[in-house]
Parts: sequence; structure tokens; C-alpha cells
Amino acid sequence: MTDSKYFTTTKKGEIFELKAELNSDKKEKKKEAVKKVIASMTVGKDVSALFPDVVNCMQTDNLELKKLVYLYLMNYAKSQPDMAIMAVNTFVKDCEDPNPLIRALAVRTMGCIRVDKITEYLCEPLRKCLKDEDPYVRKTAAVCVAKLHDINAQLVEDQGFLDTLKDLISDSNPMVVANAVAALSEIAESHPSSNLLDLNPQSINKLLTALNECTEWGQIFILDCLANYTPKDDREAQSICERVTPRLSHANSAVVLSAVKVLMKFMEMLSKDLDYYGTLLKKLAPPLVTLLSAEPELQYVALRNINLIVQKRPEILKHEMKVFFVKYNDPIYVKLEKLDIMIRLASQANIAQVLAELKEYATEVDVDFVRKAVRAIGRCAIKVEQSAERCVSTLLDLIQTKVNYVVQEAIVVIKDIFRKYPNKYESVIATLCENLDSLDEPEARAAMIWIVGEYAERIDNADELLESFLEGFHDESTQVQLQLLTAIVKLFLKKPTETQELVQQVLSLATQDSDNPDLRDRGYIYWRLLSTDPVAAKEVVLAEKPLISEETDLIEPTLLDELICYIGTLASVYHKPPSAFVEGGRVSGPPLAASSVQMGAVDLLGGGLDSLIGDTSFGPPPAAAVPARLGAPTSSGLSDLFDLTSGVGTLSGFYVAPKAVWLPAMKAKGLEISGTFTRQVGSISMDLQLTNKALQVMTDFAIQFNRNSFGLAPAAPLQVHAPLSPNQTVEISLPLNTVGSVMKMEPLNNLQVAVKNNIDVFYFSTLYPLHILFVEDGKMDRQMFLATWKDIPNENETQFQIRDCPLNAEAASSRLQSSNIFTVAKRNVEGQDMLYQSLKLTNGIWVLAELRVQPGSPSLTLSLKCRAPEVSQHVYQAYETILKN
Repeated sequence: MTDSKYFTTTKKGEIFELKAELNSDKKEKKKEAVKKVIASMTVGKDVSALFPDVVNCMQTDNLELKKLVYLYLMNYAKSQPDMAIMAVNTFVKDCEDPNPLIRALAVRTMGCIRVDKITEYLCEPLRKCLKDEDPYVRKTAAVCVAKLHDINAQLVEDQGFLDTLKDLISDSNPMVVANAVAALSEIAESHPSSNLLDLNPQSINKLLTALNECTEWGQIFILDCLANYTPKDDREAQSICERVTPRLSHANSAVVLSAVKVLMKFMEMLSKDLDYYGTLLKKLAPPLVTLLSAEPELQYVALRNINLIVQKRPEILKHEMKVFFVKYNDPIYVKLEKLDIMIRLASQANIAQVLAELKEYATEVDVDFVRKAVRAIGRCAIKVEQSAERCVSTLLDLIQTKVNYVVQEAIVVIKDIFRKYPNKYESVIATLCENLDSLDEPEARAAMIWIVGEYAERIDNADELLESFLEGFHDESTQVQLQLLTAIVKLFLKKPTETQELVQQVLSLATQDSDNPDLRDRGYIYWRLLSTDPVAAKEVVLAEKPLISEETDLIEPTLLDELICYIGTLASVYHKPPSAFVEGGRVSGPPLAASSVQMGAVDLLGGGLDSLIGDTSFGPPPAAAVPARLGAPTSSGLSDLFDLTSGVGTLSGFYVAPKAVWLPAMKAKGLEISGTFTRQVGSISMDLQLTNKALQVMTDFAIQFNRNSFGLAPAAPLQVHAPLSPNQTVEISLPLNTVGSVMKMEPLNNLQVAVKNNIDVFYFSTLYPLHILFVEDGKMDRQMFLATWKDIPNENETQFQIRDCPLNAEAASSRLQSSNIFTVAKRNVEGQDMLYQSLKLTNGIWVLAELRVQPGSPSLTLSLKCRAPEVSQHVYQAYETILKN
């Protein structure tokens, strides 16, 4: 027999077999086949070829088979939209099935099929299901409205589904109410300006009635919704609190935290003299304590939330100190969090107990935990004055152990104790000096140097001690170098005759041999002070220092109030508002806890202090430091000024994005802020629209920016000339400059804003388009362009594709020039137009670009080179915005 048998086999592979089984007359065989298809789909095999055969199996009374087919449909409808329409009739039919499970299943699946063509067919069945007699179908349909809104918001509004959803809040079934609230909350989050959840005492009463009877997740939706309500007076607040309090004893910790959030918020409205206020405080403690008996991960989440609660209302847990004592088998992340809360609860009444516990922790084996325990002893001393002496003696005992990292931490905290209680505990300095040689961590060395400099007159050999540090000056960290420079200058001002040589040496090391701009600047300032006016130098350097505050690590009050509203969410674990970590910025409020960056990074984004000293090796001062020029270009004088194609000196050429809502009214007690950024003839402005959606008049407006990557700051106060009445809107153009404080942000163009009025302070963050920072003198000459392009390392080059942009080279060049991106040269290579372009940012950073335009192609290729490559992504976004608008 020949090999032809291999080609005459009837078996044509797995798909063929499944196809045959799916079309079988036997119901069991069909079901088995669909199960095999789902199994193949689950492990990642492509079974989309079977789409028509699987869809045919929908016509069945078997609920299990129907569920499997719907599962398949959800997965493949997006890749086979035309085929998916075949299933629409069955969906519509299933939505009228006598079995409520099938009706709910059909409407749920239709909501999960994200295909535009199908959504219009979904409207009628959805409308019927929203008014279905069975609550299970209604609650499923409520969630389906939110899904449909995500696919096509306009359709949902036109079809009146939002009104139906609002009506469901009055439904007799608590689960329907919970799902309606969840759906409306979800829609309101993506459309902050719409007042969907129009809560009033009547609707609140309905929600509270449903609260007792729905499932735990339904309770969380309702409690989260209640937290956004503002009661009209303290009686209503008390009434709501009384009805929410029973949720504190729920078994689900998420329900407990949501209830705590509502109570914490409404307690603001209750008078502290009320008996009920004291009762409520007592009721809040046990559920929080109970959360600490859960598994470690839940404990950690509970502790992070308790940390916020204790900062806001320490009286809730003031008698519960013992539950925060560390257990031997606690994971390190729980131990550290408990330690933090112990300090926050420390008071004169319990300090002896706390100190005994902390001293015990300081002898543990876990290094991180020991360090934190030693710091905690110092924080106790600063917080509870009566305990300071006992804390200092405890720290001295720990220093005597000679354990290196314990000694170093102790010295760091003793420095803080000296600053809090001057002229009280200086007798311990001798003991500290004995441990000088064992210090190897920058923070401990810097603390010790500060102590030696500050108390130089009490230390006989202060000059020798500081000289010993000076020997390895260039190997020290910046923190130690700066501290050493200041300490030696203090020593010189206290003992000028003996230390003249030492101060000369350190000033020379700081100004001539160092490449750190911060250190050089401080060195120059001291040098000039000492050489021109020693008396003034003494007043500046040896000025009396303010006492450090009790709690330097408390969260800023307005941010704390915001975080209290997010108890039980990720924001309460991160201790950051959602806008700091949620992509897309659906929730507003600036992350105030952003850490400061090293001076090197600041220098990268602007001249830093060097430009003031005039060190030409760092280039000219940033453009923002000089008065804004009226857009006069540097190329060819007045002829360019009136050349409307260039866009320079005109108001029309620069692209301005449409206004977007930055601060929704529901987040700012009725104040809605929309805005955009513009650049006109060299001046940047923030165009704001303020709308009062509250019931009271708003006055006394002010605005402030957090430090940001390019030093953007208001150039004038926020001028709202008349009080803003309810439902009134006012438009304001706020001039900006770029001479504010600089701090590298993430992302680079993030701007955090605080707006104050007579009601409160509100925070939001927004992203500004980078092209508002492109200055008018950003055209480089050809020779300089070529030399700079070669000089910038190749690894700093980034390439991007700009798609769907069918412009020719002339149109692209003209459009870019009107936003201060200048074409330096143009050439044609193998039919492609190459534009070589330059632009300059307000802080003096140059960006060079090569834009490749292929005639007839809708895509452009952009290559960017820059000494600060982190700006490239944002420059590309600016290119895309300008070219496409």
C-alpha cells in the first residue's frame, strides 16, 4: 500500500470534530462539544472558526448550555462583530423568557458584549428588564446600564436609562437599590460634572432602609454613597449615624470600614457637648480593635486606616494602647505600622508603659524594627515633655550597648531632642563624642556634625573633631558635606582666632573642588557673608532656631480630611489621594506627600542657583527669569513680527485645548473648576471657569500651586471681583510665570493646585501641555544645530510614530512654528521630506527634532534628542496635539 493513505483519512482535525458534534441532534453531545470549545478557549486556543456553530446552540432550554454559549459569545463577539449580530434575536427572545434566571443572563451577557453594532439592539430588552417584575432581573439590568454607559454614554442619556436608574433607588427590593446606587456612582465618577446622585433626605431614608437587608457588597455601595451626602443639620447627621452604627458589628471588614468612614465624616457636624457624641466615640473603638485579630494582611489595611483615624480623632482609641503592642510573630510591615500608631496615641497617662515596651523592642533582632523603635523613643520625648528625661536616659542606655545601628539611630533622635529642648540635655554630648568613630551612615554623621557645630563652645576639641571629618570630604554624601560646611562656619564665628585655616579649607573644598551646585552655592554665600559683614554672618548663621514641632510627620489637615473620605479604599492604604495613583485622573486632589528631589535633578530641569552666581558653564538663566518679551523673534526683525504664517506675535496660531473639568462640584462642596492653558505672545496663562453649584455665596478666592517640574506659579492673585452667587459662572485668565519653586513631578507635567474660598480649601491636580513652555526664541542656527545633535549621546535619542496625520511638510512646519517649534533646515531624501527642528523650554532646555514626512502616507516619524531625555515623551505628545488639531 502506498503513502496516499495519509492523505485520504476522513479525520480533519479537532475543529472539524467539534463542528460535527456541535451540529449533532443529541443534546448531551452538543453540551459536551460546547464544554470542549470553552476548555480550548480557556487554555488560549483560537476556536473563533466555530462561531456560527456555537451560536446555533443558543436555541435551547438548557440553562447550563445557554450559560456556556453566552460565555463563548462574550469572548469572541469583539473579533467577530458581524457574526455576533446573528445572536441578537436570541438575546431579545431570552429577555422575554418566563424563567427570570434566563432573562437576567441574557441582559447581563448583552451588557458584556462591547460591540457598538449590538448596543442599539440592547436598548429595548434593557428597558423591559429595568421594569421587570422579578427583582433579580432588575438588579442585573441596573448594572447593565453602567456597562452600556461605558460603551456609549450618549445612547444611555438619550434613551432615558439614567432616570429609570434613579427611580430604582426607590425600589422595594434592597438588592435592586444597592445595584442602582453602585451603577449611578460608577457613572457619576466618569462624569463628575453631572449631578446624578441627587441625594435628599427622602432618598437617604430609602437607602438607610435598604441598608439593613441587602448583601454585604450592597451595604458597601450604599455606605459609600451615604459618605458623599452632606446632612442639612446636626439632627439629620445624628439620625443617619444612629442608623449606620449597627453596621459596625458586621462580619465583613469592608462593611465595618465603610461604616466608620460615614460616621467619621458625619461626626464633624455633631457638637462635642452632645451625649451622643461621646457614645459614638465609645462605639467606634471595639470594631477597630476587632479588625486587629484578623490575618496579617487585613491587619495591615486596618492599621493604615486606624493611622488616619487616630490623627483625626485620637480620643477614639486613647484607652486601647495595649492592642497595638507588637506580638513576636507579627510580620515586619504590621510591626512598623503598630509602632507608628503607638507614638500617635502616646500621652502623659500611658508614656511609662509605652517607653518600657519600646525599650524592649530596641533589643530585638530585626534591624529595621529596632531602628524604628529607637526613633520612636525620640518621638515620644518630643511629643510628651514630661517623658523627655526618661527618654534621654533610655537612649543613653541603648548607646552603651555599642550596637552600631542602635547608636547611629540614637544620635539622630538626640539631635531632634536638642532642638526641642535647648540647654537642657547637653550634658550627654561627651557620651555622643565617644562614639564618633563608629558612625558610618550619612544621617548619623550629619546629626553628629550638627551637634558639634551647634555646641562648639562647650566642646573643647570641636575643631579637631570637625577636622577629622574634613579629611574625606569628597567621599562624604551631600547631606554630610552641607552639614560640615555649616558646622565649621558656626565654629569659626564662635572661635574665630583658632579656626581661620579650617574655615578657609572647607570653603575652598566647597566652592572650587566640588561639582555639586547646592554645596557650591552655600559655600559662596558663606564666603561673601564672612568677607563683607561678619556681624551679619553671625546673625544669620547663629540665629536662634525655632523649636521643632511635636508631630512633624502628621498628614497635612486638608489632605487628612480628604483621606478620611476614602477610608476603606486603596487611598487609605497609600495615604495618598486617588489622583496620585489612578490613571486617567478620575478623582481629584494633589498628592502632597511627593518627596523632594536631589538638587542634581532640579538642576537638570533649570538653571538652579548657579544662574544667580553667573557661572557661564551652566548656560544662561532660564527664560522665565527675565521679563517676558513681547514675542519678538530672534531671526529677522520686524518682517517676522507681521508674518502671520509664523504664528509668533499672533493670537490665533497657538493651539489651545478645550476647557476640561479639573475639580468637580461634588468634590469641592459645590465649586466646579474647569480650565485650560494658553500661551500668547510670550505669556502663559491658565484660563479658568468657576461655577458655583452650591446654595451659598462664594467669596475670598485664592490660588496656590505646589512645587512642580518647571516652576510654574501664579504671576498675580486670583481676581474674582464680585461674590460668586449660586448657579453663577465666572471666567478668569490667571497669568503664570515660571519662577516658582522647582520639584521634579511624576509625570513631569503634573501640576497640583490648591484653591481657597470662604467655604474651604480644595485640591486638584491637572496635566499641562508642554507646548505652553516652548519659548519664542527657540530657533537654533544650522551650525549650532548640527554640533549639538552630534554632541548629545545617541542613547538620548527617542523615536515616535504620529499616526493618522495626513499633512505635507509645508503644512506641518507652518502649524508647528505657530506653537514655537522652529524648522532649522529641510531636505528631501529618497522621496521623504526631512524637517530638522528645534525648540527651547522656559528653563533653557533645548530639544532637537527630526520629522520625517512621507508624501501620501498618514504617518509621520519623529526623532527627538535632548540632554534631559525625560522630557521627550511630553514633547512628542505636544507634537501630536499640535499636528492633529
